Amino acid sequence: MNEEKFIMFRNRLTKVYRHLSKQAQKQGVTCYRLYDHDLPEFPVSIELYEGHVYVAEYKRRHQLDEDAHYKWMQQTTEIISAITGITTTQIHTKLRQRKAGRLGQYQKTDSKKNELVVQEQGLKFIINLEDYLDTGLFLDHRLTRKMVMAESSGRRVLNLFAYTGSFSVYAAAGKAAAITTVDLSNTYTQWAERNMQLNGLDQPGYTFLQADVLRYIKEIPSGTYDLIVMDPPTFSNSKRMNDILDIQRDHVSLINDCLRILTPGGILYFSTNARTFVLEADKLQTDKIKDITRATTPFDFEGKLYRWCYKIEKQ
Repeated sequence: MNEEKFIMFRNRLTKVYRHLSKQAQKQGVTCYRLYDHDLPEFPVSIELYEGHVYVAEYKRRHQLDEDAHYKWMQQTTEIISAITGITTTQIHTKLRQRKAGRLGQYQKTDSKKNELVVQEQGLKFIINLEDYLDTGLFLDHRLTRKMVMAESSGRRVLNLFAYTGSFSVYAAAGKAAAITTVDLSNTYTQWAERNMQLNGLDQPGYTFLQADVLRYIKEIPSGTYDLIVMDPPTFSNSKRMNDILDIQRDHVSLINDCLRILTPGGILYFSTNARTFVLEADKLQTDKIKDITRATTPFDFEGKLYRWCYKIEKQ
């Protein structure tokens, strides 16, 4: 790759860093996305985590051999280091290759040596920038988590497809009466529990469960919860599940199952990363549906966020 392309990247990164770092400082945000495939020659996502940088390279058909690719990445990280002031030893690089479902995230169960603790809105979260497909904290849901915290007081909360439990921690900080945190992965269920303990918010009414959500929610009695958060994968064919999950095909039954187990007036926050997703609102057992995608899009994801978010109330 010629030097002119690297100059373009340097200029682009300098511009966005100057702009976003000011906004982050103003809002007290210490973990945020800086860059996401802004230039076709640099197909990476760059996120800052309190003195560390996470660089995820999107899988592509580049014409570089192994040596040339190594040099490209090396020069790219040097530019990132020069602009952010973070040393290259604190820049973590990863090839982001989406696997079917979320199986690729479950590779390691003992990787605490690579863990860091970061803060978000006064709460602490364990992240890992080395060992998994994702870092442990989805930055794009920063505002959604704040909404959940504001509405959790005295409520019974269910967090489905919970990942590392950040929504549960926010619900606990919002003084939820009870919280059930459910994920298919034992690794992430334990991680969620540790996040809760890290914040000193764990209590007997807050439980963590490894389970297949598709089956689990059908077994819950009607009217059990007041607030549900559901952020499922777009697709999953995990061997731990009885069925294959396809969120476009299955979202109607999933949402209606959630509506059944909510109390009257209860709230479901539903989100999906499926780019071509279409909500089949006419098939849902409520007409109280609000698209909050824009309202929950943080400053660092404006114009580059590929997910949908809805606030759905039970009638």
